[in-house]
Amino acid sequence: MPKRVDHDERRRQIAEALVRVAGRRGLHAVGMRDVAAEAGVSLRLVQYYFETKEKLLLYGLRHLTAGLEARVAARVRAAGDTAGPRALIEALLTEALPTDDESRTFHLVHTAYAVLSVTDEALAAQPFTEDPDAAENAVAGLLQRAKDAGLVPEGTDVRTEAITLLALSAGLGTSVLVGQRTVESATTVLRHHLDRLFGG
Repeated sequence: MPKRVDHDERRRQIAEALVRVAGRRGLHAVGMRDVAAEAGVSLRLVQYYFETKEKLLLYGLRHLTAGLEARVAARVRAAGDTAGPRALIEALLTEALPTDDESRTFHLVHTAYAVLSVTDEALAAQPFTEDPDAAENAVAGLLQRAKDAGLVPEGTDVRTEAITLLALSAGLGTSVLVGQRTVESATTVLRHHLDRLFGG
């Protein structure tokens, strides 16, 4: 009986190979042949699943984003059911920092997608996630919970603060990536801002 192929798993295998190669060489330098070699499959197989480099890149972007979402969810679960809004916001923002090989590769490759989308029409036509405002909405929702509980000042604009926190986290992540500051100092800056916001 012929072996049954898990096509979704095969696509994930190829997408993970794309991310690894892009993390080492830069997204702009990645070709389908490079990805095939990294995945240990034939170029023909990569072409069978994705047809073009553009389709491979778009799938890779979705795969990359799904990985971050899973890691954020795991960190939030680890914070526990009794964790308050501040702890949950800190968990979410901290996961976006390049603290290990996996998160460093995510930050590097995701940033490369953003830069490439400026000149690549196929990428520019796609949002970076299925719901590009998901993180902003999540942080704003947590801040609203904090506001309702009197944990942040009554006049806090939760939407503006959510945007600020996410922009701060993204900028700090880039500064860690390029060696401007350490993960520890970036985390200290994030906590300092949260302390001010939560009156700590």
